[in-house]
Amino acid sequence: MSITAERKSALIQEHAQNVGDTGSPEVQVAILSERISNLTEHFKGHHKDNHSRRGLLMLVNKRRSLLDYLKKKDQGRYEALIAKLGLRK
Repeated sequence: MSITAERKSALIQEHAQNVGDTGSPEVQVAILSERISNLTEHFKGHHKDNHSRRGLLMLVNKRRSLLDYLKKKDQGRYEALIAKLGLRK
């Protein structure tokens, strides 16, 4: 259900603003989106796993908060990120 270290470093390199950037909203949202997609795949086979479902909802809310922050700070970066990740809003 968690992402591998190789996948996480690939996401960081892909979405980083500059070298060594792991804290920008783009990187955080990309990592959260990967974890959310892994959890949604998990729920296809484990319908009654309510403990993990709570964690999924917490991840979705955290991603939403980061996206709202990015939208407030820089609309262009927000739109580029949601287009790159294929998110709805």
